[in-house]
Amino acid sequence: MATEETATDETGSQETPVDGDAASRVVVSYPEDLSDWGRFQVEKPSFRAFLRKTKGRVTAGDEWEEFVGVGCCGNTLDVPLRVEDVEGGDRMGPETAIAFEVREACGIEGGWQVQSAGGSNEI
Repeated sequence: MATEETATDETGSQETPVDGDAASRVVVSYPEDLSDWGRFQVEKPSFRAFLRKTKGRVTAGDEWEEFVGVGCCGNTLDVPLRVEDVEGGDRMGPETAIAFEVREACGIEGGWQVQSAGGSNEI
């Protein structure tokens, strides 16, 4: 049975109805060259909860550019995420398991690059 719930849209200011069944599992990838610090931010339980609350309908191939943190110098790290697989439904739900996998590098600079000019790409 399809259920309806609301999800925050991309601006975070409106709630829009979401129809469909909650996925049991969603696989999301991030680029291979994401730093250890960036991976730590993305894989935290709080970031998974953020995705569950802010993403409604999900389809393999969806791409999201998500803010994951601010370095000490005020530079932001936005990570390109991509939905690789959706199992058991077509939307995020409060119980949806989110698994992460690594995909090809894309030239992202994170870690200390975010926090200080010329730093390494590691914690």
